[in-house]
Amino acid sequence: MKIKLNPEIADALRDGMPVVALESTVIAHGLPYPQNIETALKLEDIVRENGTVPATIAVFGGEFCVGLDHGQIEQLATDRDIRKISRRDLAIAVAQRLDCATTVATTSFLAHMAGIQVFATGGIGGVHRGYSADVSADLPELAQTPVTVVCSGAKIVLDLPATREWLETHGVTVLGWQCDELPAFYSRSSGLEIDERVETAAEIAQIAAARDAFGLKNAILVTVPIPTEFEIERSELETMLADALSLADKNGVRGKEITPFLLAQMSERSGGRTLAANIALLENNARVAAAIAKAFAERSEPPAVAGG
Repeated sequence: MKIKLNPEIADALRDGMPVVALESTVIAHGLPYPQNIETALKLEDIVRENGTVPATIAVFGGEFCVGLDHGQIEQLATDRDIRKISRRDLAIAVAQRLDCATTVATTSFLAHMAGIQVFATGGIGGVHRGYSADVSADLPELAQTPVTVVCSGAKIVLDLPATREWLETHGVTVLGWQCDELPAFYSRSSGLEIDERVETAAEIAQIAAARDAFGLKNAILVTVPIPTEFEIERSELETMLADALSLADKNGVRGKEITPFLLAQMSERSGGRTLAANIALLENNARVAAAIAKAFAERSEPPAVAGG
């Protein structure tokens, strides 16, 4: 499989510099214009300001592009024909030379193929409410691709307890960044357990190195609470979400369209507060991911495996 590395990314990976992967679905489908392009560029700036190299990932003309230029980011932000793809669509994208935005699943897969260890996003996909058989492709990708994904939990529109149970069953390590329970996207708490609290990026690098030494293939999910000043109370969110779900059902919105529809409805019903919260957690997660990527780069040797 051919991956087109931006020259800056190729140089950084060759020289052992820290790199942070960034997804493109949030640009093409997750945020409205112009906040989408503003946020995409701001995330890259944050990664750079924190001593690491940003690698936004997308597909253009059927090529897997790791590290985008301004024109490509602008196209993602403005072209309504950009397709949102998951792992199952990769072969189609290549064969038909499509322009596509990558989800958490495809960004994780392509980042790993490129040799990038750390990936920052907003929220992962999960198990959908009311239909437990509808499981985002993000989850099985996390179970089989050894990257470190920095997020604020699963998107609030999902079934969070079922998503947490899926991660546990399938061996995905869930860490809490300076917190004792799983964040709930716009809220700092969910009442759901994490596997371990971590205080520093060095701890995460050590855990990832131990995973690699054992040959385990699961992702490590680093869950980061939204900054306190942008938090929205769960009770308020649930009321807005119930109204949005009712409207989605009335309008026949289903499948891959449901999540962006619900997020847009919640932004409208909250007077833009959920949109501001989404951007704030994306920016915060990029800072944390940069610190983790630097800690990875600073490790010289993996820990020894007992008996190995």
